[in-house]
Amino acid sequence: MATSPCSSSGVSSSSSSGLGADAGLEIRTRSVEQTLVPLVSQITTLINHKDRPKRSDKTLQAIQRVGQAVNLAVGRFVTVGEAIANENRELKEEMSVACIEARRAGETIAQLTDVASLDHPESDSHITIFTDKTGVVKAARLLLSSVTKVLVLADRIVIKQIITSRNKVLATMDQLEKVSSFQEFVQIFSQFGNEMVEFAHLTGDRQNDLKDEKKKARMAASRAVLEKCTMMLLTASKTCLRHPDCESARINKDGVFHRMRLALEQVIEIVTDSRPNGENEMAPISIYSGIKEFKNKVEGLRENLYFLSKENLSTMLEVILEHTEDFTDSAYTSHEHREHILELSKQAKMELEQLVSVWMQAQNQKTKDLMEDLEVAILKTCQCMNDLKREVHSAATSLAADLLKYHTDHMVLKALKITGVEGNLEAVAEYTCKLSEQKEQLVEMCRLLRHVSGTEPLEITCIHAEDTFQVTGPQIISAAETLALHPSSKIAKENLEVFCEAWESQLSDMSLLLREINDVFEGRRGEKRVYLSLPRPGKHNANLKALKPVKLDTEEQAKIAKLGLELHLLTSDVDSETEKWEDQENEIVQHGQGMSSMAYSMYLFTRGEGLLKTTQDLFHQAEIFATEGTKLASALHALSDQVHDDKPLLLLEAEKLISMCKQLQITAKASAQGKSATFTKVDACILKTRNVMTLLCQLLPLCCKLLRKTKAGNGCLKPAPPWKEDKIRTTTNARTPERRVDTFGIKSLENHVTNMTFLESK
Repeated sequence: MATSPCSSSGVSSSSSSGLGADAGLEIRTRSVEQTLVPLVSQITTLINHKDRPKRSDKTLQAIQRVGQAVNLAVGRFVTVGEAIANENRELKEEMSVACIEARRAGETIAQLTDVASLDHPESDSHITIFTDKTGVVKAARLLLSSVTKVLVLADRIVIKQIITSRNKVLATMDQLEKVSSFQEFVQIFSQFGNEMVEFAHLTGDRQNDLKDEKKKARMAASRAVLEKCTMMLLTASKTCLRHPDCESARINKDGVFHRMRLALEQVIEIVTDSRPNGENEMAPISIYSGIKEFKNKVEGLRENLYFLSKENLSTMLEVILEHTEDFTDSAYTSHEHREHILELSKQAKMELEQLVSVWMQAQNQKTKDLMEDLEVAILKTCQCMNDLKREVHSAATSLAADLLKYHTDHMVLKALKITGVEGNLEAVAEYTCKLSEQKEQLVEMCRLLRHVSGTEPLEITCIHAEDTFQVTGPQIISAAETLALHPSSKIAKENLEVFCEAWESQLSDMSLLLREINDVFEGRRGEKRVYLSLPRPGKHNANLKALKPVKLDTEEQAKIAKLGLELHLLTSDVDSETEKWEDQENEIVQHGQGMSSMAYSMYLFTRGEGLLKTTQDLFHQAEIFATEGTKLASALHALSDQVHDDKPLLLLEAEKLISMCKQLQITAKASAQGKSATFTKVDACILKTRNVMTLLCQLLPLCCKLLRKTKAGNGCLKPAPPWKEDKIRTTTNARTPERRVDTFGIKSLENHVTNMTFLESK
C-alpha cells in the first residue's frame, strides 16, 4: 500500500514571526515534531531580534554565532539525509532536492547574519543588525520546509519497514493456513514467531511516536489482538491438524486467521493514514462528547447571540437524547436509572425551549434584564445536561460493576471445560447458550460504557473490548464443541484453555478500564490532578541540558509491564482508601493522594505514555515520591503523639516507611552507565515504589480507624496542636518542560538538529 511523501508525517506549523513550513505537510509523529522544535526556536530568535532596531556589538556577535551554528547543524543534518537517500533509491531524487534546498537556506542565513556584511557606523555604539529582513524570513521558511521534507521522507522509510514486515507476516500466515503436517507447521510457525516479534517492535515504536491519541489507542487495540491471537493461532492450528475432519475445529482456526488479518490491515491503515476504497473514518459518537459540544455552543451565547441558529441547537439536543435511548431501551438498565434519564431528557427539552425564547428576545432587544434572564437560562440548561451526564454515567458504571462482579468466578467457562472433557455434548450445548447470554450482557456493557468513557482513547478501548467479546465468545463455543467431540484430545483441551484465558483476560482488562473511566469522570487523573514534580525550565536547571534523554524500548516495556500493572492496581487501591476519609484536607490524605498520582505517572512510563518521557524524568519523580513519603511519615509521628491505641504499631509502620523511602532515594540518585544498568535502575525504582505503595495501602485504613475513634469521643487522643500548622504540600507546575522523544528511524537526523545551542534573549 503506497503512501505519499506527506501522508505519514508532515508539517503544519507556524510561529509568531510569520514563519511557516510547507502548508501541504502535516506533522503526525512526535519525533518529527520534536526534531523541529530547536530549529524553529533558533530561527524565531533570529527573526525576533530584528524587531528591535539597535543592538550592541556583543549581541551582534552572538547573533552571528547563531547563524553560523544553524548553518553547521544543517550541514551535518543534510549529510545524514544524503546518506539515507543513497541507501533508498526510490526516495533519492526527492531527498536530494530537499537536502540541496536545506543546505542553500542554511548558507543564506549564515551570510545574512555575518557581522562583516553589516554597516558599522563609528558614531553609534548600537547598530542595525539586518539589512534584509525579507531575505532572512524567506531563507528561514525555505529551511523549515526543506528540513521537514527530509524528516518526512525519512519517516516514509520507517513506514515502508512496517509495511514490509506486515507483508512477511501475511505471506507466512498463508503458508501456515495450508500446511498439512505437524513437522512442516512447526518449522513455519518458528519463522512466523520471529516475524511477529519484529512486527511488534516496529509497531510498538510507531505507537509511542504517534501524536494523535485516537490513533495510538487504535494501534494499541490492534497490537493487543495480534499478541493474543498468536497463541490462539498456534493451538487452533494444531487442533485442526490433529482433527482434520472436525468442522468446529476448522471454524475455530478460520476465525483466528480472519481476526489477525483484520488487525494487520488496521495497523497499516493507521500507519499510512489511509482507509480502504477511500472511506472516511467514522468517529464514534458518545453522549459525553455530544453534551460537551452542546454546552460549548450554549455557553458561547454569552459572547455572541448570532453565531448559530436555534435549529442547530435543537438538532444537537435531539441527537444526544437519541443516544440516551441506548440506555432507556436496554434490558440491563435498572428501572430507577431509566426513569431518571427519561425525566432529565424531558427537562432538557423544556430548558432549551426557555433558553431559545429568551435568546430570541435578546437578539431583538438587548436589555440588562433580558441578558440576566439569558444567563439564568444558560446556567439552568447546562446544569440539566450535567445532571443527565451524571445519570448515564451512574447507569453504565453500576451495570459494569455488577456484571464484572457476577462473572468474576468464571463458572460458565469452568463448566464448559469439565463437560467438554466428559464428552457431554448436551451439557456443552447448555453452557454455550449461557456463554452467549453472558456475551450479550458484556457487549451491551461495553456499548454503554463507550457513551460515558470521557475521552476518545477510552471510547476506542471500549469499542475494542466490545469486538473482543463478540469474537471470542463464538470461538470458545467452537473450541468447546471440538473438545466434546474429541474428549481425550490434549491439544483440543489446551486450545479451549487458551480461548478461555483470553476471555478472562478481557474481563480483567474491563475492571481496569472501569477504574480509568471513573477516574476521568471524578477528575482524579489528567490535568485536573497533577502531582508531578518534574524540573522546571530556567536558569536553575541549566545543568539538565547536558542529560541525554533515554526512553525504554518496546522489549524493556514488555519486561516491566507486570510490575507496572501491579503499581497501577495499587494506585487505585490507595485512591479508594483516601476517598473513605471525611476530611479530604487532612495532611495524611494529601500526601497519600500525591504519592498515588506520582506512582500512576510512573506506571504510565512503563507503557511509554504520560508526562515522564525519559528515564531521567522517572528517576527524578522517584526522588520526589520518596520525599513525599518521608513527609507522610512525619505526619504519622505527629498522629502517634496524640493516640494511645495502636501507637506502637503506627510508629513501627512509620519507621518502615522512612527506611523504604531512603532506599528509594538512594536507588534513584545512584549513577547508571549503559543501557543494561539503566534498565536495572528503572526496574529497581518501580519495584521499590510498588513496595511503598503496598505499605501505604495498609497505613491509610489504620490511620482512618484512629481518627474515627477520635470522633467517637473514646478518649484515645491526647490534646495536641492542629496538624495543619506549617503544612507543606508538594505542588507541580503542570507545564512540564517539553523534551525530545528518542524514537526509531530518524535518530541520527534528530541529533544534528538538537545539538544546536539556543541563543538567550539579551
